[in-house]
Amino acid sequence: MFLRSLALIIALIAGVAFGADAVTIKDIRIEGIQRTEAGTVFNYLPLKVGDVIDDAKASESIKALFATGFFSDVKISIDKDVLIISVQERPTIFTMDIVGAKDISKDSLKDGLKQVGIAESRIYDQSLLDRAEKELRRQYQGRGRYSAKITTSVKNLERNRVALTFDIDEGEVARIQDIHINGAKTFPESDLVGMMTMTTPGWFTWYSKNDQYSKQKLSGDLETLRSYYQNQGYLDFNIDSTQVSITPERDAIFITVNITEGKVYTVTNVTMSGIFPISEEELHKLITVQPGEPFSRENVTESIKKISDRLANEGYSFANVNAEPQTDKEKATASFNFSVDPGRRVYVRRINVTGNAKTRDEVVRREIRQLEGAWYSIDRVNRSKTRLERLGFFSEINVDSVPVPGTTDQVDVNFALTEKSTGSIQLGAGYSSAQKVILSTSVSQNNIFGTGNSLTLALNTGSLTRTISVSYFNPYWTEEGIGRGYSVYDRKTDTSSLSGVAPYQSETYGADINFSIPLSEVDAVGVGAGYEHTKLGVFNTSPTTYINFVNTFGQQTQTFKLSGSFSRDSRDSLLYPTKGFLQRYSLEMGVPGSDLRYYRVDVQGQYLVPLTDLYLPRVSVSMNGQLGLANGLDGQTLPFFKNFFGGGVGSVRGFATSTLGPRDPNTNVAVGGNKLVILQGELLFPFPGVKTDKSVRLSFFADAGNVYSSSESLSFATMRMSAGTALTWYSPVGPLKFSYAVPVKTEPVDITERLQFTLGSSF
Repeated sequence: MFLRSLALIIALIAGVAFGADAVTIKDIRIEGIQRTEAGTVFNYLPLKVGDVIDDAKASESIKALFATGFFSDVKISIDKDVLIISVQERPTIFTMDIVGAKDISKDSLKDGLKQVGIAESRIYDQSLLDRAEKELRRQYQGRGRYSAKITTSVKNLERNRVALTFDIDEGEVARIQDIHINGAKTFPESDLVGMMTMTTPGWFTWYSKNDQYSKQKLSGDLETLRSYYQNQGYLDFNIDSTQVSITPERDAIFITVNITEGKVYTVTNVTMSGIFPISEEELHKLITVQPGEPFSRENVTESIKKISDRLANEGYSFANVNAEPQTDKEKATASFNFSVDPGRRVYVRRINVTGNAKTRDEVVRREIRQLEGAWYSIDRVNRSKTRLERLGFFSEINVDSVPVPGTTDQVDVNFALTEKSTGSIQLGAGYSSAQKVILSTSVSQNNIFGTGNSLTLALNTGSLTRTISVSYFNPYWTEEGIGRGYSVYDRKTDTSSLSGVAPYQSETYGADINFSIPLSEVDAVGVGAGYEHTKLGVFNTSPTTYINFVNTFGQQTQTFKLSGSFSRDSRDSLLYPTKGFLQRYSLEMGVPGSDLRYYRVDVQGQYLVPLTDLYLPRVSVSMNGQLGLANGLDGQTLPFFKNFFGGGVGSVRGFATSTLGPRDPNTNVAVGGNKLVILQGELLFPFPGVKTDKSVRLSFFADAGNVYSSSESLSFATMRMSAGTALTWYSPVGPLKFSYAVPVKTEPVDITERLQFTLGSSF
């Protein structure tokens, strides 16, 4: 900058040296340009033919041309009445090469250089090289490579061009070797260090990179320590200082945090003041800070949020709620006054939706519960976001409420969506000693043509069954949200060649139509009807119950079915649920006029509890249960192919599919039953070392259950049990699910299957 300023001063002195007499310009000549068009110079030059030039205008012209950055030297002279502009162009960057980059792609490095003004075809400026080298070091330091070395070479080329080469020695990654907390007396230092995101090298740090230092991570970890102490009552907790040191070899980092714990404060009194558009009594009930209890920063923050959210639900979205403490340091006590200023009631002017390139706008807007023109409600906005997440069409949903300029009582609500692939090809495989290899595949599109409708073609084939089905569902068949779906299927079953399974053959084709009727945001009723044609075949070795059924009803039967269901689903997500409750009750029955008269009742439930109270974010306990009951009507027996079967994925893991339950007394093979009990407990948690990525999830589970005949009583003593671990990964190529179960309570006749997995690919 100094050299440029000095050159400008010299040029200005030279530029006014042609004389003090004013001259009228009759022509302008440009000299010295090679790449720059003459028209470009004339465009920036504040003089034109016919103007009168003097010292002041000459200086102004030189300043203007220097300001373009195109020239390293500018001179102005007069030859009679012709203005001569002599320039010396700065060189341009013809090529730019980066050598030695492995950890960071060349494109990423070049993008960073472009931000500081270094790129091919741009004007070369020697002063920018220092900034360029700093930018490259910054990117490598962000990867923990503090020993990276950058060497820059400049080669002059013909036609006033240069070639830049950045030679990079990346060096080794500097890893955190030790984290020490001085001043920790109440809590073990190891526990405090364990709360921090940054850590020393471990099994999974190669993936998480948490053993690499960054200022942002350190700031977040310090705030975590502060929150933890203040949640335990240490109101005066203070982080005195932090020291981050690196070894001379720049390959190891040591972090020291100095803290002062202070005393545990007890809350003595809680009051409220201000303006209350809602009764003070109702708002006071939202305060979780209680006299006599230790101070908790979390409780104070939660109380402020609850009061603010309650006011926001009534349209006071800009309410100001403050917790004002009064402390007695000698007695270590604190009292709090929650002051409330609701501000003005706020209304929604517009709801803007962006990012839905594939999904139609009406598909998004019909899920939004906040209305334009109505007062702003945080509950309605949050519910809208939850409903959009449950669609499964978007990988990310961000909601922002922006005040309308020039107003004090209006906001615009912006939904920024990031779409993901909604079509998938699912492949599944399993193996058991009874059924050998079982393969399944399905092609589905859950958002066909962006309409929000789903279409699925499924094929399952193995040594036991082969099923082909096509299903279609429109969740908004009517504007009121009544959904309608169709399904057509063709299923063949042949168990004659399998040991352990009752031998029979069946060929079934049918079709169903179903309607879903919403009762509330979480409740829905379903009704449906269908037709099913079944052709049965039995063998001499088939169970007696199978043979008797065919002799009674014939080899071919027709059934007209009616179905009904009720569901309540308050889970926060379909793919990655962490909290909420699911209830589902369903009934299927063969109606009068059918060859087969029966009923089949299925009850399912799931309850998810997050363990945030134990400071385990994104860790949840899931409790699942399924009960089934079926029987014949009008004196008929239950069709044996409508029996319940247990074992396999979605049932009692660790046991082969459909092998649990009653067995034929003659052949000792599983024949299914009319009662089913499945109980599952699961601890769901993020993959170790991946604390913010929702695509990977691990679980530990315990399953129990069995199938019973009409003559058997439900008994916990006869249930089969298993335990194991499962992994779910929504990878870039589709969902992958693995489970490994160990049967812990078995009978000699049981067929076990420990490893189960499914693979998927998105398109």
